Amino acid sequence: MDQHTTEATDQLLGAGDIPPVHEVNPQATSPFLLTADHYGRVLPRALGDLGVTEAEMTRHIAWDIGIAGVAERLAKLLDAHLIAQRYSRLVIDCNRPPEAVSSIPVISEATAIPGNEGISEWEREARRSEIFEPYHDRIDAAISRRLHAGQPTVLVSLHSFTPVYAGVARPWHIGALYNRDTVLPQLLLKHLRIESDLVVGDNEPYAVNDLTDYTIPVHGEARGLVNTGIEIRQDLIADQSGQQQWAERLARIFAAIQTELRAELSVD
Repeated sequence: MDQHTTEATDQLLGAGDIPPVHEVNPQATSPFLLTADHYGRVLPRALGDLGVTEAEMTRHIAWDIGIAGVAERLAKLLDAHLIAQRYSRLVIDCNRPPEAVSSIPVISEATAIPGNEGISEWEREARRSEIFEPYHDRIDAAISRRLHAGQPTVLVSLHSFTPVYAGVARPWHIGALYNRDTVLPQLLLKHLRIESDLVVGDNEPYAVNDLTDYTIPVHGEARGLVNTGIEIRQDLIADQSGQQQWAERLARIFAAIQTELRAELSVD
């Protein structure tokens, strides 16, 4: 079978691969809709190891360390709907516009990704259509269902960040990220700053923008939802104890914020 025929008939994900989308509490009544773009680090079997060592695949370049445990626990504590993406960001980054260079990186930080070098447009499209699009289609459908039902919806995009990036230490324990909509981030920052043990980042270590982000601009801002990004430092949530503690802290804070949003935005 020639390459053209193979490309026309074969899919990236096969019988031995897991679905890209993972959900918790899809029928939840909480106003908070949680997303985790970099929840997992699975590689499709067809891609092998992408030329990346297992040691590198456990690092932050492959996924958001610790955020899966925080997201799962927070969804249960808030009785909130969580939509998460299981495949590694090295296959396709589900928080990057597909046209961005960093969507399918050939180098991440200082690590080369040989399996992403010189891939065909068909291969790129397969990653988009089988991983990126099902994830974002599911978020879009969930938002549409909620809005149609008149269910208040507040988007919270959960991420984690490495304590040291490119040799520079990052002092923040947690950051609130935003672009155009500052309602929820400012409430979140207010509550986080009350916690005396925290160094809080205001749009740190990243700021949201249309060129480098996808989930908040497309599902939050474009649909008029109150929204925020959250970044937690990975060394604080690397084990189950840290994940539980941060989930409990955020659940307590979001419970208070929900009361404030009810008064300001008729969120019940």
